[in-house]
Amino acid sequence: MSGFGEATAVKRIGDGRYEAVLDGDYGFAEALNGGYLMAVLGRAAVDASPHAHPVSTATNFHRVAKPGPAQVLVDPRKEGRTAASALVTLVQDDRAVVDALITTGTLDAAAEPAYAGPAPTPVPPVEECTDFRPPTGEGFADKVDMRFDRTTMGWLDGQPSGSPEIRAWFRHGDGYPVDAYSLALAVDALPPVALNLGAQGWAPTVELTWHMRAVPAPGWLAVHGTGRLLAGGWFDEEVEVWDTAGRLVAQSRQIARVPRTRT
Repeated sequence: MSGFGEATAVKRIGDGRYEAVLDGDYGFAEALNGGYLMAVLGRAAVDASPHAHPVSTATNFHRVAKPGPAQVLVDPRKEGRTAASALVTLVQDDRAVVDALITTGTLDAAAEPAYAGPAPTPVPPVEECTDFRPPTGEGFADKVDMRFDRTTMGWLDGQPSGSPEIRAWFRHGDGYPVDAYSLALAVDALPPVALNLGAQGWAPTVELTWHMRAVPAPGWLAVHGTGRLLAGGWFDEEVEVWDTAGRLVAQSRQIARVPRTRT
């Protein structure tokens, strides 16, 4: 098994062209996790930029990405002193699989917010949370170490709460320190919040936008997922990620297809 750093690595092979080898353990049934793919695209965008962090990523998922070789194409759109932007495309079998408009900038790790809204409902202490995916020696459960707030996991026992909320602690299973690319994974690491509305099964993400708001402090990340509307076969999911210093370090919103709903 490769660690997160190796699994998201990109190799420059030309001007705006990169190679990557996608790790099948960052997915389910060979459908790779969207956050993992955004981390790969983010590395290429930063490598091609004069700035250090992917501060905004707007991603469209066109097809299921498969484990194995892939190309990443970086098409610069603007470069400035404080920000640069590029269209970054993941290609497999000569087809665009994922497109992301990524804006890069350089965040000051020591910066303090001029204003911060109220924090969400706290995640209970790690020792009071549960791991509903015990490690098996391979797969996503070994790649990430997640401990879930039991009050948001009723759907596991066939008793969905009726509220689209899931909360959990997140860190890498291999001890990789949390960084910008960890945040890309964290914002898409929760089970779909629609499961607590009676939905079942895989919920493919169609579009996901996430923002890096601060450089994360070492340690566990608290991940809070909520939703606003489930209608017509679609649902939304909003995620906030908070670090051990009590700072909002990432936020996201996605639109996804709803899984089958219990009758």
